[in-house]
Amino acid sequence: MNKSPLEQIKELVEFLNHCIKMYYEYDESPISDFEYDSKYRELEELEKKYPEFVLENSPTRRVGETSSSSELEDIVYETPMLSLGDVFNQDELLEFDSRIKKEGFNPEYVCELKIDGVASNVSFVSGKFVLASTRGNGLVGKNITNNMRTIKSLPKVLKNDLSIELRGEVYMKKSVFNYLNEIKEKNGEAPFKNPRNAASGSIKQLNASITKERMLDVFNYTIVDPKKYGLSSQSEALEFLKDNGFSVNPHYKLCKDIYEVFDYIDEWKDKRKELDYETDGVVIKVNNFDMQEAIGYTIRTPKWAIAYKFPALEVETKLLDIIFTVGRTGNITPNAILEPVMIAGSLVQRATLNNEDFVRERDIRIGDTVLVRKAGEIIPEVVRVDFDRRTTNLAPFKMIEVCPYCKEKLVRKEGEAGHFCVNDNCEGRKKAAIIYFASKVAMDIEGLGEKIVEEFYDLGYLKDIKDIYYLKNHKDDLMRLDGYGEKSVNSLLDAIEASKNNPLDKVITSLGIRFVGGKVSKVLAKRFKSLESLMNATYDDLVNIKDIGEAIASSIVAYFKANSNLVNELIDLGINPVLEEDTSTNKIFEGMSIVLTGKLESLTRDEASEIIERLGGNASSSVSKKTAFVVAGSDAGSKKQKAIDLKIKILTEQEFLDLVEGK
Repeated sequence: MNKSPLEQIKELVEFLNHCIKMYYEYDESPISDFEYDSKYRELEELEKKYPEFVLENSPTRRVGETSSSSELEDIVYETPMLSLGDVFNQDELLEFDSRIKKEGFNPEYVCELKIDGVASNVSFVSGKFVLASTRGNGLVGKNITNNMRTIKSLPKVLKNDLSIELRGEVYMKKSVFNYLNEIKEKNGEAPFKNPRNAASGSIKQLNASITKERMLDVFNYTIVDPKKYGLSSQSEALEFLKDNGFSVNPHYKLCKDIYEVFDYIDEWKDKRKELDYETDGVVIKVNNFDMQEAIGYTIRTPKWAIAYKFPALEVETKLLDIIFTVGRTGNITPNAILEPVMIAGSLVQRATLNNEDFVRERDIRIGDTVLVRKAGEIIPEVVRVDFDRRTTNLAPFKMIEVCPYCKEKLVRKEGEAGHFCVNDNCEGRKKAAIIYFASKVAMDIEGLGEKIVEEFYDLGYLKDIKDIYYLKNHKDDLMRLDGYGEKSVNSLLDAIEASKNNPLDKVITSLGIRFVGGKVSKVLAKRFKSLESLMNATYDDLVNIKDIGEAIASSIVAYFKANSNLVNELIDLGINPVLEEDTSTNKIFEGMSIVLTGKLESLTRDEASEIIERLGGNASSSVSKKTAFVVAGSDAGSKKQKAIDLKIKILTEQEFLDLVEGK
C-alpha cells in the first residue's frame, strides 16, 4: 500500500518507541537488533528527506530510554550521556573518517570493544563512591547506587582522595549467565533470554540483594570533564582510570588512521567469541580531546565517535528435529528445529537446511550439535556439524518421499537439488502462494501476514490468491472474529484495494512463477508491457530476451498454461497495470556499467539507478575494470578510491545530470 511520508514516519516512530519501551522497561526485544537498526535508518532517511514531518517524540531526537519506574529516584546530569551513531561496513567508516578530514583534521583513533550491557554513570567524592545512575534519556537517569555497591569490579574507596564522575557499561559475564539459567531451569523458572537483558533487569532491582546474586561486572570507558585531571586524550583517560583502580576493558588500541581501525575490527570480529562477555561491535573515537570539541555534536550523538556493529557470529546449539515445509512452487524445504539460541540479538529456534543435498553433504543428523548463523544477517541457517560432540547412535538423514501436507509422492527432477510436490491442489502450496502474493516483495498488502493468511485459509475465506479481493464480501464475518474490529478490517480491505494500483513488475512477481523474482519481473514488464501480452508470449518470444534463459522461459509458459483462468480473473478484478511505452530514443548509456557512490543531493539512489537503466545502462553496485564511470556524491568512500586506483572516470552528480540532459 502506498503511504504518504508522514504516515510512514508516524508508523515507524510508534513502532520504534514501542521497541524502546519493551527493551528498556521490560527487558524484552520485540525484534532483532538488525531489524531495529534497519527501521531506525529508514526513519532517519525519511526525516532527512522530509524535515517538516519530524515528530517531537521521534527516537532520533533522544538518546536512550525513559523508565516508567517511579520507585527509583531521578538523577539529573549536568553533562548529558549521549548515544553513538552506528555503522555496519568499511564504506560507512570511510565516510565517517572523510567527514572529519573535510573539517581539516587528521585524527588518531582509539578503538574499544563495544560491551553489550547497560550504560552507567558513577560519582566519587574525596575518594569515596557516592552515587550511580542509569543513562535514562541522557539528561535524567535513575538512581541505582545501592545496586552498584554490589558490583565487585567497581571500587568503593579509591587509593587517593580523588573526586571524579565517570561512565561505563554494566554487564553480565556469559559464564554467570549460563550458571544462573541452570539454577532457574532446576527451579522451573523462565530463563534469562540473553546476558544484556539479564544485566538490565538486575541493575534496576529495587532489592539490592537480588542484584548481588546476579554477580554483575562493569567496565569504565570515559571521564566527565577529563581535562580537569590534566588529560588531553582518550588513551590517556583510559590509562588514568586503570591507575586509579577502575576496571577498564583491556583490549583497547590507539590507531594512527582508519586503516588500522579496519585491522582492529578484523582481529576481533571472530576472536570475540573467546571472551567471557558479549561484545557486538567496536567504538571508534577521535583520540584528542581538543579535536573532539572542535568536531562537535549533533542533537543526540557526538560527531567524533561512531559504533561499528559486527556481523553475526556462528553459534553452537543442538538440532532437536527436522521438519519439512512446502513452498508456493511446490519445493520441499527441510528445516532445523533448534534448541533456542541467541544470534545477533534475536532468539533463533528454526533454521533452513535448504535441500536434501545440503543436509547429506554436511552429514547433518537429528541430535547433532550444529553451528548456526544468520545468512545476510537475516535468515538463520545451519552451517556445519561439530562432529567432535556427536554421539554414536544418531540416525543418518532420510529425505521424505511424500508431501507433508497432501501426501502426494514427491518428484526430484534430474539435475535439480530440490524435491517438489507437483499437486496443484496441495493446501500447503496454496497457503504459501497466498502468503507470498501478499508479502512485501510482491503486492505488499499490509495487514495480511502469514498468520492471518493461515487463519483465513483455515476458516475458508481464502483458498486462492484471487480470494483476497473477495474478502470485502465477508466484512461482517471478519469483524466478528476474535482480535478483529471495524478499524482493523477496514484498514486491511483498504490495503487490498490499494494493491490493485501496484506496477506491472510487482504484479508479475506476486504470481509466484518459478525462477521469476523481482529482477526478472522488471525485464518482463519492460518487454511485454501488460499481463495479457506476457500471458500470450511463446517460449521463443521469451528465450530470445536477454536475462531470460531456457528454464525461466519454460517455467513462464507452463505457469500461464495452468493458470490462465486465475490471471484473467485477476485482470477482471482490476489488477491490470500497463507499462507505458518508453518513447525515448536516447540510450546514451547503452551497454554501460555505472556505479553510484556517496550521497546525492538532488536524486535518490533509486531515482539515479532508474535514469541509468532507462537510458540503456546497468546500475552496478561494485567497481571493476568493466565500469564505464562512477558517479560520486558527497562522502564517497572506498568505491571512489577504487575507481581512482583503476583510473576509471569519476563524475560529480551535476556532471552526470548534464550528461543525461545532453549538455
